[in-house]
Amino acid sequence: METRQRKKHSIDKAGEERDSAGDSPSDELSAPEPHPPAVQRDDTPEILKEALKDLPPKWKNWWIRGFFTIFMLLGFLLLVWGGPFAFMLIIIAIQVKCFHEIITIGHQFYRSYDLPWFRTLSWYFLVCSNYFFYGETRAEMFSNLMDYKFVSILLKYHRLISFTLYLIGFMLFVLSLVKKRYRLQFFMFGWTHVTLLIIVSQSHLIMTNLLDGMVWLLVPVSMVICNDSMAYITGFFFGRTPLIKLSPKKTWEGFIGGGIFTVLLGWIFAGYLSQYKFLVCPTEIRANFQVYTDCELPSTFLPAEYEIPLFVQVFLKLVGLQMTTFTAIPFQLHCLAIGMFSSIIAPFGGFFASGFKRAFKVKDFGDVIPGHGGMMDRFDCQFLVATFVFVYMSAFIRVPTPNKILPTIFAMKTEDQLWLFERLRTHLNQEI
Repeated sequence: METRQRKKHSIDKAGEERDSAGDSPSDELSAPEPHPPAVQRDDTPEILKEALKDLPPKWKNWWIRGFFTIFMLLGFLLLVWGGPFAFMLIIIAIQVKCFHEIITIGHQFYRSYDLPWFRTLSWYFLVCSNYFFYGETRAEMFSNLMDYKFVSILLKYHRLISFTLYLIGFMLFVLSLVKKRYRLQFFMFGWTHVTLLIIVSQSHLIMTNLLDGMVWLLVPVSMVICNDSMAYITGFFFGRTPLIKLSPKKTWEGFIGGGIFTVLLGWIFAGYLSQYKFLVCPTEIRANFQVYTDCELPSTFLPAEYEIPLFVQVFLKLVGLQMTTFTAIPFQLHCLAIGMFSSIIAPFGGFFASGFKRAFKVKDFGDVIPGHGGMMDRFDCQFLVATFVFVYMSAFIRVPTPNKILPTIFAMKTEDQLWLFERLRTHLNQEI
């Protein structure tokens, strides 16, 4: 009996030591007690309350979404008029807002644990990651500004500065660790870094696509907007068959209808925009930060003749059409691939976001856009499509350009630059 009591006492004591060391799973990562359900409130904007007061909830939501969709489209057209710099600013603003919405969900869900410095360090890591990504990939934009000593130093020691800034945040996180909260703090540390990976890395890919020509941003963004809008409209009127449990309101009818309209819009929109130089030419920032978007139209945006596959020719003959070739702009063919991705794969970005919201029992990421939710609710699919466009262009479109090589050459020693110049001159003489 005494032996058994001693064992029980030692087990209890070991458990107390584990709790005091912060290794016990109790209270860590467990969800706080759910709040009692709130009374449902009317979220109709004041500007529309009087006009929509007699409508049932389904149609009220329809008109709210429609009104603010038109409002966002007008803002999108205003950005096109503003040019690349306007898009750069709005991309950064959207990135910051999306990051804020996701971090806020984590903070609100675990705020009862009073984690020190969580939000402060999250924002600090956002600044560090933006400095690294944009400095790493946008250096070629500022090659014409190398005469400015400050810019030259920032570009030359960019990676060292980025690493130093991150180390400072890393040390501050270690210093903020609190007894009995270790596991939760490391969980939130991972939360912040995964959010940075999703938001910052993909928003910088959007910026990269933009600088290769605004059309590489306009068409994919328009496709996602079209797919989302037409899937909602066709699902609203014709939807009967549920698509996925994560999003009960999504239907197969809406999914298919949205896909058809998206591919058609991509083809038409791509052909129309290909004629405008300021949309298809890469963005170049010259001295005094002047934006330059002029070039000879690349072959990607000039009409070309293509041979129709034999099995398609046979099918066309059956319907009375004698065609062996067709003329199209290569960009339109590229947009067929982007349209298919936007219709079939991109919606899974929305399903992923729906699963995330269900896991934390929130309806939307925010309420900044009435009828649509938060900024992340609108851009969950956009980030995925932007990544696909970047990868697609890297595989089929992009080629090395002087602007990407110049920063490396400028950073070389003078004698190395002269050696490179002589080798290049010898090569060109042989070619001529």
